[in-house]
Amino acid sequence: MQITNRIHFRNLQGDIFGGLTAAIIALPMALAFGVASGAGAAAGLWGAVLVGFFAALFGGTPTLISEPTGPMTVVMTAIIAKLTVTADSPEQGMAMAFTVVMMAGIIQIVLGALRLGRYVTLMPYTVVSGFMSGIGFILVILQLGPFLGQASPKGGILGTVQNIGTLLQNIKPGETALAVLTVAILVLMPILVRQLVPSNIRKFIPPPQLVALVVGTVVALYAFPLMDDIRRIGEIPTGLPTLQVPTFSATQFQSMLIDALVLGMLGCIDALLTSVVADSLTRTQHDSNKELIGQGIGNLMSGLFGGIAGAGATMGTVVNIQTGARTAVSGLTRALILLVVILGAANLTAWIPMAVLAGIALKVGIDIIDWGFLKRAHQVSIKAAMIMYGVIILTVFVDLIVAVGIGVFVANLLTIERLSKVQANDVKTITDADDAIQMSAEEKELIDQADGRILLFHLSGPMIFGVSKAISRQHNAMADHDVLIVDLSDVPHLGVTSSLAIENAIQEAIDKGRQVFIVGATGQIKRRLQKLGILSLLPAHHLHMDRTEALRQAVAAVKGYEPPANGTSSTAYPTQADDVAISN
Repeated sequence: MQITNRIHFRNLQGDIFGGLTAAIIALPMALAFGVASGAGAAAGLWGAVLVGFFAALFGGTPTLISEPTGPMTVVMTAIIAKLTVTADSPEQGMAMAFTVVMMAGIIQIVLGALRLGRYVTLMPYTVVSGFMSGIGFILVILQLGPFLGQASPKGGILGTVQNIGTLLQNIKPGETALAVLTVAILVLMPILVRQLVPSNIRKFIPPPQLVALVVGTVVALYAFPLMDDIRRIGEIPTGLPTLQVPTFSATQFQSMLIDALVLGMLGCIDALLTSVVADSLTRTQHDSNKELIGQGIGNLMSGLFGGIAGAGATMGTVVNIQTGARTAVSGLTRALILLVVILGAANLTAWIPMAVLAGIALKVGIDIIDWGFLKRAHQVSIKAAMIMYGVIILTVFVDLIVAVGIGVFVANLLTIERLSKVQANDVKTITDADDAIQMSAEEKELIDQADGRILLFHLSGPMIFGVSKAISRQHNAMADHDVLIVDLSDVPHLGVTSSLAIENAIQEAIDKGRQVFIVGATGQIKRRLQKLGILSLLPAHHLHMDRTEALRQAVAAVKGYEPPANGTSSTAYPTQADDVAISN
């Protein structure tokens, strides 16, 4: 696999065609997301251009298409709604919202510079699924007002849910019909194309989003010519965007920083998950840290010029790859095509009905919901299903960051519990030559010779903190014995809590006059025991690398004679120099 985002022109035809196709898809989506966010259609278009261009230029995924997405739009909607109400004026609130986009971009750049990209998506699928499904439900709910021909009620999700009755009473049949027509085209067109159009011609068929946008607008112009009350986008100003000066409020800064963290982290997750999809389709490997830097620069520039935030878009990326794109030239081409449209044909958007854009955004929300896992989550695991449902409810009705935080916390607790139960089975106490662990014939013979006076305490696997309870339980159940052998040969990692549990067992054995041997502690295990002072409790010749030699010494001890105290055995515990040789 290759990790690259170098721009070259050896695949120019495929990249240009991929960029053109992605631009056609991006146009209606950018308009819909811009309007849905509350920033306006122009903000959606500039977000698509700026995020897309700079993420392609500086990112780490060659074929990734970046633009405003459903999840990012949901967060932007909440940020704009809050700041335009709490600021001194709506204009100041909007400027603060664009500042939040800039801050989110800076956060992404910092995460990439600190090389934290690989950790961003380390979340349980139940949490990711619940989070994305919750965002999908939010997007659907927020479009109910425009879908029914009215402005979205104040109060966001709760306000919309509480006013559903009023929305239905005041429904505008014309706009609702346009919205239903839009959704019908988006749903039925792909099915009809697959069934009726030959595969070699399908790539020339325009995407359903563009068809729905054009058909909805034409129907609104000619089927409802007398309906002046149909809400439309209005003309978008042509020319370059106005520079947005970063605007802060002392009373709102903490809230803005939290919003930027949410927006930035969501953008990281959204982009890197899409990068994984791109990798699977192109058999390449993206650079997650470089991608975060590219996404951050894109969002910083978007906020600076009045665009909404964006991230990697799965639909645009997949179409881009399927139509032949292989390098970042496709993303740059897409951004430049959209720029030409904005500068030269923005006035054509004046007649697009808001209901059509609401239908497009509502369909995006429906597609974001993880219906496949929702249907069978309870069959896979009741606990996993409860986590997912809980994250959905918290995402929709409480807060995005709270939902992810609680979801990850609970999922990790359950995972630790399961791992601890599994690892607890690898904590064994052995006093005779049974089959609890694999032993050589000599070891079994030595155990039998001890007549139960030697206790072999065998640990294996990572000793995380959840295993400490099993160590203590086995220690408390230990029968009377004269010698304790702690075998750590099969332990790759020893946590602090488990180390302390082992220390308690060794200290208690010493206090009762028993002899203690430690076997197989090297590397991290040895350093941990040294730092806790456990090794200093024992004579040097009681530290071994070989369990058989430890058993020989233990048998000698219980039989009434001691080996030489100078530890001349060839299998005695290694020195620090020996450790270095072993590690090499």
